[in-house]
Parts: sequence; structure tokens; C-alpha cells
Amino acid sequence: MINLLFCGNEKVFDGVLTAALSVVMRLEKPRPVRIWIFTMTLTRVSENYTPMTQAHATFIENALKKHNADTQVILTDVTELYETHLKENANEGCYCSPYTLLRLLADLADLPDKVLYLDADIMLNKDISRLYDLDISGVEYAAARDHYGKFLVHPNYINAGVLLFNMKKCRETGIFERARALIRVKKLTFADQSALIRSTSKKKMLSGRFNDQKFLYKNTVIRHFSKRLFWLPYPHTENIKQWQVEKMRKKFGYRQFDDILDEYLALKKQFEN
Repeated sequence: MINLLFCGNEKVFDGVLTAALSVVMRLEKPRPVRIWIFTMTLTRVSENYTPMTQAHATFIENALKKHNADTQVILTDVTELYETHLKENANEGCYCSPYTLLRLLADLADLPDKVLYLDADIMLNKDISRLYDLDISGVEYAAARDHYGKFLVHPNYINAGVLLFNMKKCRETGIFERARALIRVKKLTFADQSALIRSTSKKKMLSGRFNDQKFLYKNTVIRHFSKRLFWLPYPHTENIKQWQVEKMRKKFGYRQFDDILDEYLALKKQFEN
């Protein structure tokens, strides 16, 4: 069994659909996959903060089942949990969105003992089992280094876009509870990522191939389409996502995801119709 967690509102539909398609389409053999999607209504902060709907989740599940029959998508509305534990916290207006804070509620939901959290802007290049089956007993989570943070902050500064959680250990140590306490009162540079790092008791460092934030190598398992620096034609940053298919292909020249993204484009048209 592979247990995955995504978080977001209806705007992450394209990301979750492409990422989840890449998960099931890169499996080397059929395997049960359960995908939780944490969502919420937060229109008191912004009229755009509306939840992902069951229609979105059902559509994703049906698309995935064509490739891996034993796949389930579980939409979980955590609005009440958020308002109870994180309402009007110091990071509610953070640079990303309050939806990134939802993973800090993982210990309060009915999740299994091992869960792989994924940002929506990732694509699997290899079988996810290569990451999911790693031994994380004795640690709260496993994560790869942040491409820029390992130079600018600390050599072992992690990127929180891919986190393999040992939920049993996390509940024992109270990492999420400590992170929520920080989030409520202290404005942090990278919001929940900073809170998790500061609250960590013990982690396992992963090879960069499990969360490659800049390049796509032959052995890359997960390509994370996070914001990155480009030097030409002048130094600048761009935030190109995999669902911006033509822009991504033009900028990076990737063709490794063509089968997944071509199917996504057809599915997106079907969903819109």
C-alpha cells in the first residue's frame, strides 16, 4: 500500500491530477494507492480560497483507476480543524497560501502510520516505490536537501515539498503540535516549512534524486517544479509548473513526461466539457 497526501484548494486540481497520474503511470507493477487530499474553505481570508470539490476528486480517481485499478482518492475537508488549531495564525498571509499549512494538521486526521506528502508541482520520473519503501523507523520523516537552502541557510536544510512521514513517530514526538504552536505566534520566513524544521527531533536525509528541484537526471525519481533561478539571458527567477505544458517543454526541453501530460491535456478538456 502506498499512502499519499496532497493539500490545496480547487486551484491545485491541475497539479494533483498531473502529479497523481505520474505516480500510477510510473509504477513498475500494480500496487494499491491511497491518496488523501486535504482541502478547506477559507473565504474569510480571500474569496478565491474555495475548496477542491468531490467532483474534482472523483474525476482524478477515475482517471487513475484506468492505470492502477486499486487506487482511491479521499477528499478530506479540514476547515474545522484549521479554524480550531490555526485560525488567524501569524502566517495566514504567507507568501504561498494558507493551504500549505494544512499538512501541519496531519496528526489530527485519520491517516495511516506511513504517509508521503507531496506538493502538487511534482512529477514522478521513476516508480514511487523507490522512495516510499525506504526504512524510516526511528525518525519523524525523510526529506531531501533544498537546492538553494543548502548553500544559503544550512548544508542539511531540507525542502518540504516531498516528505515521507513516519506518522506513528510524529504522534509520539508531537512534531506537528510544536509546529502549529510556532505558526500561531511567530511569523516565519518559509511558514510551515520553517516550523517543521524547527520542530524536528530526528530526520533522515534523502538523496536529491527523490526531490530534484532544478534538473532532471536519468536517475531522478521526483522532479519538483519549484521556483528556480535562471542566469540567461539575464539573472531572473521563473516558476514554471508541469501543467503549463507547452511553456515547460519549451523552457526545459523535457519529453520524458509526454505520455502523462498528453493524457492530462485530454482529461482536462474532458473535465471542462
